[in-house]
Amino acid sequence: MSGLRSALARAGLRVEADEFVSLVEDASRRLAPLDPRPADYFSADQRTALEAVGLDLSPQHAGDRDVRARTVALQAVLRDTALTVAGAAERIGVDASRIRHRLSEGQLMGWKYRGGWRLPVWQFTDDDVLPGLGTVLAAAPADQPALVVAAFMTTPQNLLGDPAVTPRDWLLAGGAPKKVAALMSVLGTPA
Repeated sequence: MSGLRSALARAGLRVEADEFVSLVEDASRRLAPLDPRPADYFSADQRTALEAVGLDLSPQHAGDRDVRARTVALQAVLRDTALTVAGAAERIGVDASRIRHRLSEGQLMGWKYRGGWRLPVWQFTDDDVLPGLGTVLAAAPADQPALVVAAFMTTPQNLLGDPAVTPRDWLLAGGAPKKVAALMSVLGTPA
């Protein structure tokens, strides 16, 4: 556990190693079955089309790296770094009721966890909400979970500059929220 404690400290995660392991176990249980058969998720016509373009729909083989590991780690970090309503309110200097109102209006994103709201920290600066966030979140497809939105907002996007910058950094630098919103609106849509 000392290696895990060191890794958590280097990453700036304020969580005990035992609690982090518990988060990972919880996230693992919520994911797809251990040995999914990708072909089972598609109709016969869809399988034929996907295989025709070279997609391998065969199950994992013994010894293959479990592709769920990265998702589990990202989900655990997203959940561990998320703010409570009270924490978000304190951070930006407003009443907790204002944070709940912004959640209900879609001006902030979050999810319910153990009886309370959790808000991903990427939405905030040190003392405010990310500039243009309301415009960006309004464009987010309703079927995209917080983990996907967080990954998009914190991954460099080639369409935002050369070199590529993250949508979060783009907004922090005063970039046009509508440009990020346009990218967000097609999140989850095949290219």
